[in-house]
Amino acid sequence: MSRNGAPRDSRTEWSADRGGHPTPGESPTERSNPRTTDIDLLNTLDLLQRLNTEDRSVPEAVGSSLPELAHAVDLAVKALESGGRVHYVGAGTSGRLAVLDAAELVPTFNVPEGWFVAHLAGGEAALREAVENAEDDDAAGASTIERDATANDFVLGLAASGNTPYVLGALEAARTLGAGTGLVSSNPHGRAAAAVDTAITVDTGPEPITGSTRMKAGTAQKLVLTSFSTAVMIRLGRTYSNLMVSMVATNAKLRARTVRILCEATGAPAETCEPALHRAGGDLKTALVHLLGEVDVESASDALREAAGHVREALRALRS
Repeated sequence: MSRNGAPRDSRTEWSADRGGHPTPGESPTERSNPRTTDIDLLNTLDLLQRLNTEDRSVPEAVGSSLPELAHAVDLAVKALESGGRVHYVGAGTSGRLAVLDAAELVPTFNVPEGWFVAHLAGGEAALREAVENAEDDDAAGASTIERDATANDFVLGLAASGNTPYVLGALEAARTLGAGTGLVSSNPHGRAAAAVDTAITVDTGPEPITGSTRMKAGTAQKLVLTSFSTAVMIRLGRTYSNLMVSMVATNAKLRARTVRILCEATGAPAETCEPALHRAGGDLKTALVHLLGEVDVESASDALREAAGHVREALRALRS
């Protein structure tokens, strides 16, 4: 259903001519792939090799979109530093990948609750099964953002076709609010690319199985999301060098990992790092500044607070 109440048939958003060439709005993911014709006649190993060959083109396609992705990272960092949030909006595979990425940031980087919010067309039920017509409801996408977002936020839409009404409705509402906007798609011909602050278009071309955007397009979106959120975390000081220093050690495996990371970061033996972590109450960043800055735990904690959690800035302030 469109926002003006008229029924919407998403199938009319694009169509291919008989020659297989794109028409306005058409997503390349919907075209037939000449490299996988008769794939059903191959033996199992040859079939898998053909799929693998297609998959190998995805990282290169993602690489071509890095300048636009960098803009999205900067917008997200600005939003979070100003007290806003990052919203992911998607349907189907795109939305499920968004939910996964947001969920993994909490244990990996100990992000504050609500920093990253994923909105999936059809709600929680759509995580496990298809919710018919949910992706066609642009009004639902709009109302979700109108209810949950503010002008300080960044809204990142994910739609392989670039034309998903639920996502476009959310982005339109975000623009009206004054929030930053971005769109990740695999469609250079998508309707919304020109209307967002940054369009991350990963042209993965025709899928190995026609129309199955859980394949190359889905892989591209997973790569983009992982790089996006990781880069945001690095920019916000949630790492030190290439080490995870903001994770939550909730089990024996992770507690052992915090000791190993502290040993690697400081060059000190476990016999030194384990007591330091204990003095820091298990907080890896505090223990790290405590050891590298050669200050007590309280001073390390104060320096980190003044540096907004950036280890290098805290150490620089202590040494100066």
